[in-house]
Amino acid sequence: MKKSLLIGTLLSSLLFGCSSTEIQESMGLNAPFPELTSQTAELSAAAMDELASNPLLSERSVYFGFNKYDIKPEYSDMLAAHAEFISKYNVAVAIHGNADFRGSHEYNLSLGQKRSVAVSDSLNGLGIGNNNVETVSYGEEYANQECTGSACDQDRRADIVYVGE
Repeated sequence: MKKSLLIGTLLSSLLFGCSSTEIQESMGLNAPFPELTSQTAELSAAAMDELASNPLLSERSVYFGFNKYDIKPEYSDMLAAHAEFISKYNVAVAIHGNADFRGSHEYNLSLGQKRSVAVSDSLNGLGIGNNNVETVSYGEEYANQECTGSACDQDRRADIVYVGE
């Protein structure tokens, strides 16, 4: 008696417990994605003049140690000048993270991203919102594949690139 009651309960729960929602047609492999909304306006003449005349703004790269993504104190004045400029003209920047050729492709992409995010976080700490900053990692894509020793130092960097420049 108990077994038949239990089996009856299980069968009824299976019949009535199944969802009968309508399945929508798949979007396929090439489904549309929303457009990215980044600022692409040209920099004003005054902004371009200030970029050219201010020595701190002409510095655009933050260099890192081997397998590191912490920002050295020597870059604080340069980053403060860029934060002030971004705030003054309400411009957008892209931070391009790079790595040297040593390490796997995946590791270098990750390290490049960590470097670009470190610079972005520094700018955020100086009052710049995330809507003005985009982070990109190139990994070892633009690295000198034949460097040795200290020549590879130039590849371990994050570059500040003004959108519309």
